[in-house]
Amino acid sequence: MFAIAKGSFRAILRSPSAVVFSLGFPLIFILVFGFIGGGGPSIRVAMSPSSDTANWVYYALEKFGNVKLVTGEPQDKILSDVRKGRITAIIDITRNPADSAYPRYTIHTTTSSACMDKFPLLETVLKTLNAEIDKRAFPGRPSFSTLAEPVVLPGREYRMIDFILPGMLGFSLLSAGIFGVAFLFFNLRQTLVLKRFFATPIRRTYIVLGEGLSRVTFQMITAVVIIGIGYLSFHFTLVHGWATFLDMLLLSFIGLVVFMGFGFIVSSVAKNESSIPPFANLVTMPQFLLGGTFFSTDAFPGWLQTFCNALPLKQLNDAMRDVAFEGAHIWDVKGQIGYLLAWGILVYAIAIKVFKWE
Repeated sequence: MFAIAKGSFRAILRSPSAVVFSLGFPLIFILVFGFIGGGGPSIRVAMSPSSDTANWVYYALEKFGNVKLVTGEPQDKILSDVRKGRITAIIDITRNPADSAYPRYTIHTTTSSACMDKFPLLETVLKTLNAEIDKRAFPGRPSFSTLAEPVVLPGREYRMIDFILPGMLGFSLLSAGIFGVAFLFFNLRQTLVLKRFFATPIRRTYIVLGEGLSRVTFQMITAVVIIGIGYLSFHFTLVHGWATFLDMLLLSFIGLVVFMGFGFIVSSVAKNESSIPPFANLVTMPQFLLGGTFFSTDAFPGWLQTFCNALPLKQLNDAMRDVAFEGAHIWDVKGQIGYLLAWGILVYAIAIKVFKWE
């Protein structure tokens, strides 16, 4: 078994396509998004439950194109998102006492140290809206509202790399598990190498395990390289240091084993080498696009989000991000792991039925 694993590992290293799909493409995406940084000028804000929303300031803020009002979220989650930089600020528009003619309102803001790159833009927006209201609705009078000093909470910045790297790691694992295994076993079957292995005294299980072990070893090395470059070059967040790093490797191992099951199925149902990519893309493309790999699925309609959450890559990506940035441990993502294991049982049950030695 180990002899087969050693020979197969050497073959992987000599295969340009294996190296490009497993390591090259994910690193290119990480470099591109890592250098891009924090994204565009869009600002997400939430209104305090006690805020007065029946005034000109709120109406103008609601219609302002670069500002997105977050609604329907519980306050503890909003505070957590502010601390992590996902929401720029909580706004509380307070009506001043009736005996004070102007300013009629005071705008209070709560932000965090993780939002210091976007909060000045929000301040500019609020001041601009105030000036427009004063100019159009209350010309020649004192300001309609005033902006109070912000309350700044301690926070941890959520960078683009914290979202994109787990997605690229999942991209690498899914590509290697399906394309790598499918082409490997199809070629072994076509060249009758698998049949010759089968004729030797080695047990069939060890033949498959030997080939699988080489793939797992190569991909775990790839995962270490991807996480290491993200951490050292782009300050990818590993909340608990080495513990988080090991948790991510364990999740990578679980995800890879599940995805390899899809590869076994594709290699068995494909009639020729040219039919492997269509079958493989049928499995991978929906997961790449709808599994939270390149962008969040929060903007999708509810029915589509339900479909997204059924995908194994989406569960793996969510677990990776929860562990890396949110500080969750491996037992805190047992729901996603259980989902992946359920997929693994289903996939390998099918793979055992359709697997061919010739």
